[in-house]
Amino acid sequence: MYSRRYVLSSLLGAIAAAGLAPDASAGRRVPLPESKPPVPPGLRPQAQRQPAVLVLDPGHGGRDPGAIGVTGTEEKDVTLSICQSIRDALRGRRDIQVHLTRDRDTYIPLGSRVAFAHEKGADLFVSIHADAAPNHGAHGLSAYSRSDKASDDFARRLADRENQVDVVYGFDSSATDRQTAAILIDLARRHSHNASLTAKRRIIHGVGKRVTLLDNPMRSANFAVLRSPAVPSVLIETGFLTNPHDEKVLRNARSRAQLARYLADQIAPVTVDLREA
Repeated sequence: MYSRRYVLSSLLGAIAAAGLAPDASAGRRVPLPESKPPVPPGLRPQAQRQPAVLVLDPGHGGRDPGAIGVTGTEEKDVTLSICQSIRDALRGRRDIQVHLTRDRDTYIPLGSRVAFAHEKGADLFVSIHADAAPNHGAHGLSAYSRSDKASDDFARRLADRENQVDVVYGFDSSATDRQTAAILIDLARRHSHNASLTAKRRIIHGVGKRVTLLDNPMRSANFAVLRSPAVPSVLIETGFLTNPHDEKVLRNARSRAQLARYLADQIAPVTVDLREA
């Protein structure tokens, strides 16, 4: 069985002549994911191991406030605060590097967020949100992986709302023949999909011991920021600002910081394990 990194390395080698993938949302071309030749785990000297790369994506920002709570809390502020706190909780660790797609109140197209994860050679991409729920009674944390067909109508409506922000990120395979590209991309997508499912399960099982979860907290939908075939990706809804209880928790700085620590405790080991996969 091929490892995820071996498949990714093969995929990128096949399209190296192009070297770039289009970001349709920004009208520019962006680098494909960084990749290094895979080395069997037993041959990797401890001193030479590279840290795992985690990319955190604070949803929305700038002119896009995201969901707005019943008392005026804006999603873009909640997500940035949580991502910054997760980064702070992991600061100083040698086995993991954390990058944020945005570190201030600025608007970033969906495609550019995925491109950033590619540029950093992410082992895991986690997009953090606190959306408006399709029904106001919904509350609690949940996690989503990508699927062409949503797991349920609730997940589909969430994805539809998020995807309206801007256009979808594209993947360029023009540098190689279609048959080879299709095989390699399919292999990469399968590996990343399985890794995303693993990350989603481990995060929910771990965090669920400490926080309230949404009913059926592990769902799937066709979120634009989860469409990369090369990077395992998970979208986490930390709660729903349209629910008074969730908004009360998420607007409180101490509660957000505590939630961020819980998430960091689960996300970090998953990212490190994916680095070794």
